[in-house]
Amino acid sequence: MRFTDADVRFFTGMISHHAQALVMSGLAPTHGAGPSVSTLAARIINAQNDEIHLMQQWLKDRGQPVPEVHVDGLNMMVHGAGGMMNMPGMLTPEQMQDLDRARGPDFDRLFLTYMIQHHKGAVTMVQELFATDGAANDELAFKLASDVQADQTTEIARMEKMLSAMSGGGRP
Repeated sequence: MRFTDADVRFFTGMISHHAQALVMSGLAPTHGAGPSVSTLAARIINAQNDEIHLMQQWLKDRGQPVPEVHVDGLNMMVHGAGGMMNMPGMLTPEQMQDLDRARGPDFDRLFLTYMIQHHKGAVTMVQELFATDGAANDELAFKLASDVQADQTTEIARMEKMLSAMSGGGRP
């Protein structure tokens, strides 16, 4: 198995990054999200939970420290392997509180705005990994990083359309 420190840092960081998306998406059912945002949030939870498990297994298979993720409401704990790092796109505590205070169409608008920021950060992380000499040569590392980039780029475009549809004050 050929892998680099950059691969390990990427997966460790992306696990934490995905954990915040789980927290954000987990608010949708209790914050009056409209049907389109609720569906998007459920898809994000499903996809990113699966990716977290794949990345944890990738690290475990290579004898690397594996962060554990625990999400409870707005509280997100990532134990081990560096915990939370300063990563592109991560919401600040103030942004998370703003999202938690929002309801209905205001929640939808803020969720989409913040999730676009968050996803763009994940795409930046993938681009940084691919720009690192020798990184992502492991077949699974390349596939997982490529999937993150493709999925999140697609979701960014979808969320931008949803946000644009809200310009009249309605729901996407």
